[in-house]
Amino acid sequence: MKLKHLSTAMILATLPATGVFAAALDRSGQSMSAFLQPGNYFEAGISILDPDVAGKEAGSSTTNRNIGDMADDYFFPSAALKLQLNDKFSFGLLYDQPFGSDAEYSGNNAFVSNPGSDSVLSAGAIDGIVTKKAKEALEAQGLPVNDQTLAIAKGQVLASPQFQKLAGALAVANNYLGTGGTKVEVDTQNLSFVFGFQPNQNFNFYAGPVLQTVKGNVSLRGQAYSLYNGYDANIKETTGVGWLAGAAYQIPEIALKASLTYRSEIDHKTNINEDLSLLNFPGLTSVLAGLDVPASKLQAINSEGKTTITTPQSVNLDFQTGIMANTVAFANVRWVNWKDFSIQPYKFGKVSEAVGGLVGRPNGFNLVEYSDDQWSVNAGVGRKLSDKWAGNVSVGWDSGAGNPVTTLGPTEGYWNVGLGLQYSPTPQTFLAGGVKYFWLGDAKAQTGAQAGSDQYVADFSDNNAIAYGLKLGYKF
Repeated sequence: MKLKHLSTAMILATLPATGVFAAALDRSGQSMSAFLQPGNYFEAGISILDPDVAGKEAGSSTTNRNIGDMADDYFFPSAALKLQLNDKFSFGLLYDQPFGSDAEYSGNNAFVSNPGSDSVLSAGAIDGIVTKKAKEALEAQGLPVNDQTLAIAKGQVLASPQFQKLAGALAVANNYLGTGGTKVEVDTQNLSFVFGFQPNQNFNFYAGPVLQTVKGNVSLRGQAYSLYNGYDANIKETTGVGWLAGAAYQIPEIALKASLTYRSEIDHKTNINEDLSLLNFPGLTSVLAGLDVPASKLQAINSEGKTTITTPQSVNLDFQTGIMANTVAFANVRWVNWKDFSIQPYKFGKVSEAVGGLVGRPNGFNLVEYSDDQWSVNAGVGRKLSDKWAGNVSVGWDSGAGNPVTTLGPTEGYWNVGLGLQYSPTPQTFLAGGVKYFWLGDAKAQTGAQAGSDQYVADFSDNNAIAYGLKLGYKF
C-alpha cells in the first residue's frame, strides 16, 4: 500500500478539536496520540469552541419565558513532548485541560435573580408545606383525609396565626436573595508523565503518574434555585494525583496502530469558600423552625469542612489502518465514568440536608450529578494529497451523560462532522487545522434538588456549536 512513510501525524493531529464538546464536563478527549508518534516529537495546539445553547422555561416552572444563549465561548491549549530514549524505552510529557465548564444565564428567566418577583420558596413548595400540616392536623384529630376535609384543613392552616407569621417572615427573607445571573466556570489542567517500554517494533506498553489541578466558581441565581438563589462557591486551585496505563500495537508497513489507555479517577480535597446570601437573614432560624426543620440540622448550616471532588476515570480506544494507497481509516471510542461523579460542596450539602425534607430529599442533594456514563465515537478517513498536503473527514457521536441533566450544562450529547487539513513544509514539521460542526442533543434541565427524578425546570433544544483547532508539530 506504500504507507510505510505516511506520517501518522496526518491522522492524529489534523483535527485537534476532537473532543472539544463532549458529555458533561469533558473537553480535551485525553488523547495519547502524541506519545505514540515515532522517534522524538513535539506538538502544541489550541482548540476553540463557539456554542449556542438556548431554551425555554418548562416543567415545574410556572412561566414559559425564553432563555437566551447561556453557553460562553472558550478555548484551551494542549502540548506534548515525546522522547525516544533508546530502542526500548521512551518518555513523554502531555499537557491538556481535560474537564471544564463555562456558562452564564442572562435576560429575564428562572436562572436570573429578579428581586421584584423571586421568593425563597416557590408556590408549589409552600402548598406542599400547607398540605403536610393539614394532613397532620386531620390525623391528630382522628379525622379522615380526603379532598373535602383536606381543603377545609388547608384553609385553617393558611388562616392560622402561626402560618401568617411564617408567611410574613418568608416575605422579609425574599429581600436577602441574590442578584445577577447564574454562572459557572470550571477549569482543570493535566500534566501526564508517561514512561514507555517497547519490547519490539510492534508493541508499546506505557504508564505513569498524572498531576491534575482543579479550580472554579459557581453562582446560583433565580427562582429555579429557590432558597439557593444567592449561593456562591469559589473553588481555589487544588492539586490531585492519579495515574494512567495502556498498551499499543502497530504494524508500520500498513499504517496499522491500535491503543487502549486507562486513566484513573483523581481526588481533590479542598476548602471551598461558600456563601449563601439568605444566611444573612436574621430570622432564618425561626423561619426554618417554622418549616419543621430539626434543630440539629439548623446548627450544622454554619459549620465548616472540606469537600472532596473526584474527577472521573476513563478509557480510550484508538485504531487506524491503511485501506488503500496513501489513505487510512481511523476511529476513537471513549468511555467516561460520569455516572459515579458528583459535586456537593460542604456547606451546600449541610443546607440541603436541612431543607431537603421540604422537597422530598431528606438526605440532601448534590450541586451537580449525572445519571449515565458517557460514550463517544469519532471515525473518519485521512488521505495524503501530496508530499506537503493531507486532509481528512470525520463524523462523531456522543451519548451525553443522561437526561434530564444539570442546568449548568443542559445538553445531551451530540452528532458532529469535521474537516481537517495539514501542511508539511518539511518532512519534520507540520501545521494542521480543523473545524467541526456539532448538532447538540436536546435536554431537559434540572436543579440539584430535582436530580434523580423526572422533574425539570427548562427545556433546551435545536442547539449547535462550532469548534476550531490549530496544531503545530515537529519531529526531531
